[in-house]
Amino acid sequence: MKQLKKDLQAVSKEFKALTKKTKDLTEKLKKTAAGQLEKAQTAIKLKFPAQHTAEALKVLTRQTGKLIKAVEKFEKDKAAKKAKAKATAKPAKKAPAKTKTRTAKKTPGKKPAASKAPAEKVQAMTATDQIVDIIKASKEGTDVPTLVKETGMPDKKIRNIIFRASKQGKIKRAGRGVYVAT
Repeated sequence: MKQLKKDLQAVSKEFKALTKKTKDLTEKLKKTAAGQLEKAQTAIKLKFPAQHTAEALKVLTRQTGKLIKAVEKFEKDKAAKKAKAKATAKPAKKAPAKTKTRTAKKTPGKKPAASKAPAEKVQAMTATDQIVDIIKASKEGTDVPTLVKETGMPDKKIRNIIFRASKQGKIKRAGRGVYVAT
């Protein structure tokens, strides 16, 4: 019986030791889990603003793309209006000399009758059109000195025309100083 009592006491000591180890491991596990939970929460907190920022950047990128397209369209329209205005520009006519004879009073709101001859629209060829036509005629492309010889225009003017025409997509650069039609 004494032996049984000793064995029982030994088992209860070991049980207490195991209980203590279990408590220690539980505490360590709780601390580790709490630490990992905090890390996860921190990561989630960081991910949300980063994700929000990424989405905001995507929206800004789309808006910037739309603005760029609008500006390009505006510039094309403006260039087209300039070209049209240059093509339809007419030289100013001198006013006839005034005479001392009496004329009938003009009635407000009435316009003078237009001549019955059909008005022909004669569009003068612009310098840009001349340059682009010469470049189109050349199969291998044309350089600025050739354009100066053929048109008689100054070098600077031709270079400005080439710059504008390339921006408008009428011509493109085939090599260094050589331009071809698109």
